[in-house]
Amino acid sequence: MENQEVEIYNSVSEYNKMVNHETMHPLVSVIDFSKSDPICQFKRTFGFYTVFLKDVMCGDMQYGKHSYDYQEGTLVFIAPGQTYGIYNADTYIQPAGFALIFHPDLLKGTNLGKNIRDYNFFSYEVHEALHLSEKEREIILECFKNIKFELEQTIDKHSKSLIVNNIELFLNYCMRFYDRQFITRDHVNQNFIGKFEKSLDDYLKSDKPKNLGFPMVNYFAEQLNLSANYFGDLIKKELGISAQEFIHNKLIDVAKEQIFDATKSISEISYNLGFKYPQHFTRLFKSKVGVSPSEFKSLN
Repeated sequence: MENQEVEIYNSVSEYNKMVNHETMHPLVSVIDFSKSDPICQFKRTFGFYTVFLKDVMCGDMQYGKHSYDYQEGTLVFIAPGQTYGIYNADTYIQPAGFALIFHPDLLKGTNLGKNIRDYNFFSYEVHEALHLSEKEREIILECFKNIKFELEQTIDKHSKSLIVNNIELFLNYCMRFYDRQFITRDHVNQNFIGKFEKSLDDYLKSDKPKNLGFPMVNYFAEQLNLSANYFGDLIKKELGISAQEFIHNKLIDVAKEQIFDATKSISEISYNLGFKYPQHFTRLFKSKVGVSPSEFKSLN
């Protein structure tokens, strides 16, 4: 069996050394891979935030069988602790493109440090990467250039805030470009929405709520082969409500129908829908409908 060895890089300087890049700052680096040595293909885990700007045909990662809207490069985001890449230890390749890497310590005490979790794309899967138009690629490269310029200056009291502000600006552009991608891939997204609705209907008609419990967002993301964050963002952009809220609304619709079945008690309905405790069902029902299940039954 193939030995799936994983290389671990905890610091920015360790990664710089691997790609033969000078370390200008211990917590952040902008790398031009055309100037690096050929490297071996390994699965790697990073102790820092990593953003790769790759050419679509770049050979050192798997993209799966997915259609791409833009061919001017792809941005892949990796959070600290995630594993990335493919294992093919005997093959050396000349990497292409660019990388921005920054350590969580750089963000301590900054506005970006407080808000970094809002950038959900750091926990998207590789096949949910951001595909860039030519204009977007230019903007991204300009952001990288500005960060690199700051790294080349002598470190002073302004360095940290200028570097972090430029990283934040870059991430905000990525948010905007992802919003565009959700819109341009609307036909693909609609397909996911339809599959999600059907999967949720099937779940609620089966014994799964009794056996697996309350229908969770993660479950449906897995069914569609999407990361939970990408799935959640897709639903929010397409439907205007969260995936969780969509599930709740569907549950309440099903519950309303079952309440009129005289053979079923409120407790039985709550267990059938995956609630561990009837009072949790009652609380959700009341928050959505304005009255308790029992009151709803008597009113109708």
